[in-house]
Amino acid sequence: MRTANARTIVIWTLVALVGATGWTVLALSRGEEVSAAWMVAAALGSYAIAYRFYAKFIAHKVLKVDKTRATPAERLDNGIDFHPTDRRVLLGHHFAAIAGAGPLVGPVLAAQMGYLPGTIWIIVGVIFAGAVQDMVVLFFSTRRDGRSLGQMAREEIGPFGGAAALLAAFAIMIILLGVLALVIVNALAASPWGTFSIAMTIPIALLMGFYLRVLRPGRVAEVSLIGVALLLLALVAGRWVAESSWADTFTLAPSTLVIWLVAYGFIASILPVWMLLAPRDYLSTFMKIGTIVLLALGVVIALPTLKMDAVTDFASRGDGPVFAGSLFPFVFITIACGALSGFHSLISSGTTPKMIQKETQVRMIGYGSMLMESSVAVMALVAASVIDPGLYFAMNAPSGVIGTTVENASQVVGSWGYQISPADLAKAAESVEESTLLSRTGGAPTLAVGVSQIFSEVTGGGLKAFWYHFAIMFEALFILTALDAGTRVGRFMLQDTLGNIYRPFKNVSWKPGLVITSAIVCGMWGYFLWVGVHEPLGGINQLFPIFGISNQLLAAVALAVCTTLLVKSGRLKWAWITGIPLAWDATVTLTASWQKVFSSDPRVGFFKQRQVFQDAIDRGEILPPAKTMDDMHTVVTNSTVDGVLSAVLALLIVVVIVDATRVCIRHIRRPALSTLSEAPYVESKIVAPAGLFPTREEKEEERHAAFGAAAPRD
Repeated sequence: MRTANARTIVIWTLVALVGATGWTVLALSRGEEVSAAWMVAAALGSYAIAYRFYAKFIAHKVLKVDKTRATPAERLDNGIDFHPTDRRVLLGHHFAAIAGAGPLVGPVLAAQMGYLPGTIWIIVGVIFAGAVQDMVVLFFSTRRDGRSLGQMAREEIGPFGGAAALLAAFAIMIILLGVLALVIVNALAASPWGTFSIAMTIPIALLMGFYLRVLRPGRVAEVSLIGVALLLLALVAGRWVAESSWADTFTLAPSTLVIWLVAYGFIASILPVWMLLAPRDYLSTFMKIGTIVLLALGVVIALPTLKMDAVTDFASRGDGPVFAGSLFPFVFITIACGALSGFHSLISSGTTPKMIQKETQVRMIGYGSMLMESSVAVMALVAASVIDPGLYFAMNAPSGVIGTTVENASQVVGSWGYQISPADLAKAAESVEESTLLSRTGGAPTLAVGVSQIFSEVTGGGLKAFWYHFAIMFEALFILTALDAGTRVGRFMLQDTLGNIYRPFKNVSWKPGLVITSAIVCGMWGYFLWVGVHEPLGGINQLFPIFGISNQLLAAVALAVCTTLLVKSGRLKWAWITGIPLAWDATVTLTASWQKVFSSDPRVGFFKQRQVFQDAIDRGEILPPAKTMDDMHTVVTNSTVDGVLSAVLALLIVVVIVDATRVCIRHIRRPALSTLSEAPYVESKIVAPAGLFPTREEKEEERHAAFGAAAPRD
């Protein structure tokens, strides 16, 4: 047994003290200025300890990862979906795939409740729930030939609960993809800079893919330098294009962007994973992580203060202008990605288990990637909390509440206890070269303002507009990488489902099947996106209100499957590792579902909202956000659909949890009746490190393997 030396003890004691000091300052400070640097300290200290100790404990003590066991990428390598991928490239792919709109937008919206509730949930949630879910799902899917979450549920829980999981997971996936695509369209519709820069990542990624596959296999450092250099050139050139005669060429209408997004999603889904998807996600990771690291450094250098209250009055009253509902359960629904996200389980049982080289890498790729995403969420919350609270509420409250003039907005926001003058509102918009910042809802513009404020404090106020538009483009790139990987995962899910009916679909690389299912998945989310772009209250806009709840319901499915597998695989004493997060997530999400369906507050309850608008129709009145009587009827339809869908999805998840509980109890009583669908053991021939940097022992193994490969054969 290894014992820690004095140097290690000192280092980890200092890390613990930094994190504990950050938490103490955040928790105890009331009424005085608090530096955002303490939030960063609390997060980084907590992440380091969690990864070093808790994640290692789960990987080696609970899961018992086996470096001698061949993964599906090695056993089933076909160069299309199954392909052993360098851990550094795969880390980039996985992080880029899971890091969508959630960690950027959710914390910004949740800042309405104050910075403290969101900070606690983001950090504690990711350590004990989100990162655990991602790692455990990745491990069990890797042991099962990369099976999708729904298919694992069907095989391990049974046909009844499994069918409910398959249906719920696929329906939720389509909703999530549609919402992600809508955010991208909104971000790029008037941005030639963003459109050009993001478009250029595709040929750069193709070059990187062929470089690693054909020209210089294994030269990850070389291709990384080439890719980053070309990416930076694309970013700079994007601004040149925006200021040139080419600007009109890259200023695309929303409907045109929809067509391009659907086409890109389809192509990315059917091409070999090494050719476009993995290198493009790896490339975008440099920009994502680079921007977040720079943002953290900006916080440490500029030391901006948190201007938002630690806990606002809206947290208890539940009548916030950004979103209605009390702190419990809605902060835990609004902040999904970054703390706990069901979407991640689809990636962990989708592309990643088909590409991972060694089981021992699940800790770095599953747990580590989720910690990276959580850091993004923390920085988003910092960005929302360092701007003037009056500006925050003026940006995130709908125009129906604050009006359309700076004078009216100033007066309404002042009535909530947050003072900001009309001149300050106008000046804020002018500083980022926008005509107005009023009612720029959705979270993305607020994040961009916060990012521009932090960066401009370091580089100078004259660059504030540049950093604002850079942040808008950065968010679109962030989200697009989740869309392409998500589409491929949706294809896997549909193939697994159809494979239960027609066996050739079981082979996810069967070309007719992958083309057919990719077209179906793209067609479904593309339809909702197309309608949503053309009808402000229709299409994916209709399903947007159930985005957060759907995502967390999916997390409940993933945690139920993980808990069942821990029990059935002889790890009953460790089942609490996923069982406790499951109990918490189910309690929070089902409570939220109940309130969204049955609340008597029309801003919360879908059916109550339907009743209010139907009564207004009967009286001949028009209520906001409707502008016409047709809009009124659309709101009634949307409320009905959202209420019914919320109830159905919640019921499906209850079925999954109850059936999983039944299977666990049966196994405890009569373990001989249980079967596992785990793939048989095959010895691995691949030698690869478990972490980002190889240990001394791993370097020796690599040298030995390289010597053996170079030795002459008889």
